Amino acid sequence: MDSYLIQVNGHGDHAPMLDVHLKTNGNSISPGKVKGRKPRWAVRASEMSKKTFNPVRAIVDSMKVEPNPKKAMISLSLGDPTVFGNLPTNDEVTRAVKEVLDSGHYNGYAPSVGYQSCREAVATYYSCPEAPLEAQDVILTSGCSQAIELALAVLANPGQNILVPRPGFSLYKTLALSMGIEVKLYNLLPEKAWEIDLKHLESLVDEKTACLIVNNPSNPCGSVFSKSHLQKILAVASRQCVPILADEIYGDMVFADCKYEPIATLSTNVPILSCGGLAKRWLVPGWRMGWILIHDRRDIFGNEIRDGLLRLSQRILGPCTIVQGALERILQQTPPEFYHNTLSILKSNADLCYAALSAIPGLRPVRPAGAMYLMVEIEMEHFPEFENDVEFTERLISEQSVFCLPATCFEYPNFFRVVITVPEEMILEACSRIQEFCEMHYQGAEGAQDLECDK
Repeated sequence: MDSYLIQVNGHGDHAPMLDVHLKTNGNSISPGKVKGRKPRWAVRASEMSKKTFNPVRAIVDSMKVEPNPKKAMISLSLGDPTVFGNLPTNDEVTRAVKEVLDSGHYNGYAPSVGYQSCREAVATYYSCPEAPLEAQDVILTSGCSQAIELALAVLANPGQNILVPRPGFSLYKTLALSMGIEVKLYNLLPEKAWEIDLKHLESLVDEKTACLIVNNPSNPCGSVFSKSHLQKILAVASRQCVPILADEIYGDMVFADCKYEPIATLSTNVPILSCGGLAKRWLVPGWRMGWILIHDRRDIFGNEIRDGLLRLSQRILGPCTIVQGALERILQQTPPEFYHNTLSILKSNADLCYAALSAIPGLRPVRPAGAMYLMVEIEMEHFPEFENDVEFTERLISEQSVFCLPATCFEYPNFFRVVITVPEEMILEACSRIQEFCEMHYQGAEGAQDLECDK
């Protein structure tokens, strides 16, 4: 009969060591001499990494097309307001970071949820009588994307589901699926300025629904919900007892004829995690400074969600300390005219783009009210040579060197998204090229039928 002996050897000041011998039929075999096992490499990617999928990257990377070499490329695809240099941040913002860097006081680790003074600064900036905030209600994060990730991770378990807008920001699905969380898509209505189809939304709720994501102002739609519509959304959440994850990174980035209402200011009982940051309104997405605002006036989240966010924040030990150190000054001393000037440029570009695209047969843009985008419907029946929005936008690149994102990236086929942060002359040139492209390929009702018959 085989026997196994494990011997513990300890000598003097040395810690005891395990001396393992295997005895098989009286023969002692050291571990290094065990026969029958040939060591080999077996390194595999984790299941979480395999579940992580970014539809924008997957679609864009598969669009292997070359722009027209005779025309300079105009990219209206990337939601980064800094790309063309026409929307710099304010000097006060830059100065604040420079002074913090020179001080040498913010080079070490901060608490994982952020410095107390910085959390107080954010709480003070966003607090109002309808939705009061204190420092303990603020978690600082590495950009708004990490805020969304932490909010999802604390609210939902694998096997549960979340309600996500369609069309909507692709990161929600990317994060959820990597965590084993199911995504249920609720419809936005282009004919109603992208309001939520509330009946459809409520029909998706079940016992496994962990939260409802509300993105206002919207990426990719550029829409802004009215106060009355937000109240109807809250009524659904209240009836179904579903908390809200509010993606408000474009908060206050609305045009002059519109008003932004933070959803928490309208809530009497629905608990809300509001995610925001410096990226868009202050035009510094690369600085990676975001936050979660915890609105829980009925104590429905209780300590459990707060403690959960604290523990999750400890995974990367908080956001950049240099930007944290500058945060109070950025929030308090950025001049109002900076925000006004940025919005004036965006509004002017939105109006130009909307007017130009509205005049093109076969395209139906939806007028935006804020953020940095507008969505354009392609009347595919008038472009029968193209299978879908992806093929339409591929050919737009190869023929006109204009790159717009196909809305399949946002789970909404037969539309494309335009970024309106580029310089005015670039917007006009891009719209002119889009018009030339559409005139080249547009088919009236009879022409489209003839083409279908030829197929």
